[in-house]
Amino acid sequence: MSPPDKAPIGLAVNRAAKALNRAFDAALAAAGGSQPVWLILLALRTQPQRTQRELAQILDIREATLTHHLNAMERDGLITRRRNPDNRRIHQVEMTNEGAAAFGRLRTAAIAFDERLREGIPEERLDALVGTLNLLVENATE
Repeated sequence: MSPPDKAPIGLAVNRAAKALNRAFDAALAAAGGSQPVWLILLALRTQPQRTQRELAQILDIREATLTHHLNAMERDGLITRRRNPDNRRIHQVEMTNEGAAAFGRLRTAAIAFDERLREGIPEERLDALVGTLNLLVENATE
């Protein structure tokens, strides 16, 4: 248990995560995207053809939520979906040329956001922070 004069670490991490998420959302929105669009395009960039189920697992979201995002992305011309000819229940998702252009804009925004976050923080402190966050995740999932 935390001493009474210190805030619980979970609250501090939650507050920081919310602030960072809001700021990252704003940076991606300024580039014409969102976190779900960025994460889906990033997953497709690393492997150009994925199933909806694979994307849901990678992004750790429900398939119904993913379908909502994919519907909008398909409407916007960022991705295409087609049924697998061997199993019509499986949808293959691919990035379009327009999706690749959007990926480039969002990647630029993500890199600029990361550089903004790192500003003025020595590399060893960032390394320690990443290590600490990884330990917090491990402790939370035990």
